[in-house]
Amino acid sequence: MIRQRTVVAVLGAASLIVLTGCGGGGGGATAEDVDFGAEPTGALSVWGFENADDVGQARLDYAEDQLSDVEVELDATAFDAQKFTTRIASGDVPDVVQMDRRFVTTYAAQGLVLPMDDCFAEHDVTPDDYWYPFVVDDVRYEDQVWGVPQFYQPPAIIVNRAVLDEAGVTNEEIDTSQPDVLLEAIAKVYQESGGVPSRLGFDPVATGQAPLWILGMGGQLTDEDGVPTLDDPANTAGIEMLQQISDAQGGFAEVKSFTDSFDTFGDQNQFVAGQVGAQVNAQWYPNVLSPYVDEIDIQAVPFLDSEGNPFAVAGGQAFVIPAGAENAAAACDWLIQVTSEDAWMAAAEARAATREADGGINTGLFTGSPGPDQAIREQYVVPSGNENFDQVIQTYYDVLDYGQSFGSSPVGQEIQNELNNAVTAALLGDKTPEEALADAQAAAMRAYDNVTGG
Repeated sequence: MIRQRTVVAVLGAASLIVLTGCGGGGGGATAEDVDFGAEPTGALSVWGFENADDVGQARLDYAEDQLSDVEVELDATAFDAQKFTTRIASGDVPDVVQMDRRFVTTYAAQGLVLPMDDCFAEHDVTPDDYWYPFVVDDVRYEDQVWGVPQFYQPPAIIVNRAVLDEAGVTNEEIDTSQPDVLLEAIAKVYQESGGVPSRLGFDPVATGQAPLWILGMGGQLTDEDGVPTLDDPANTAGIEMLQQISDAQGGFAEVKSFTDSFDTFGDQNQFVAGQVGAQVNAQWYPNVLSPYVDEIDIQAVPFLDSEGNPFAVAGGQAFVIPAGAENAAAACDWLIQVTSEDAWMAAAEARAATREADGGINTGLFTGSPGPDQAIREQYVVPSGNENFDQVIQTYYDVLDYGQSFGSSPVGQEIQNELNNAVTAALLGDKTPEEALADAQAAAMRAYDNVTGG
């Protein structure tokens, strides 16, 4: 039996630091000398699999059953970028680490994690067949795959039918590919009191979903080599559209202040309270709304790109094997098991039991892999009795195949941060979109040169 030893610790907030000239510590394996076909045995240290819910625990249990000669030491504290690089430098190297996919290429570029291609080959896994190719693209760098991805929860637009009906607005008017149509719909729904918004026609989640708007409107965050391209002229279109949406509702500062007041996870969330006509949300948010199904009337529409096609971009997590890991062979096997279709089906069974116990609606699991996604949907996602809520679930499944990667870059996290800074500065009117993006590009390139040696 695998014994899981949970290490409890208190960590500070994650922050990304750059180590130059730092290789893997610990005296363990490099990519060249790992035998990924070796029988998995011994102790396996796993870090970052935090707060395992019913889905996570079922997958851990499944992997345990498959690897009877492996003892897992599970450090369930959150991944911390500074702690990770410190541990690598000191030789305190875990065998497996779970992290946001935006970090993976950073560590690949520094030689701090192992490429996974030989591991996949040993277990007859073809990444682009098993996972959505754009999910794999998040962790692909220099023609190698550096992580084992999991989860892909695409965004769509949840529409508040009660609010839109009151304003005489149809779902078809919430169309991000037709700014004039969308702005007219926003104007019909928007309400304010004394210049302060009391109801938004559309919440675009401008900073939290900034890459969706930039990429969806034809921009790009990196080139094919992972070099930042934040100052690409095509990137201004997304910001300009966000400006129009914000200006139609009192300006970005007022919109942001209003949305910050939402009881997003509570009984008076923005849909129950009638504070939005429509809002961009990731796939997990219908789970938050499901307890209120009798109090709300919602549907969903896809986010449409500038050409009018459904469009989605979303991150997720990945597992990596650090350079210097002492038990990389067992790590490879464990990673294949914990992300296998059988593991996901065990997780789906556990989630179905949870939903049966709490009376909630099963919205499915969005694993990052089309096979498990479809199998789970067919077996466990059944009509809820609320036709409109079921239409929301259907919409998220419909947009799965329209995904795009953020772009794999050694400075993926910095690109995300600098883009958010640029969007905020432009929407507040502190800079023009061009100025904001130029400043963001300069900062991202400084980070890129530090990581790659410039």
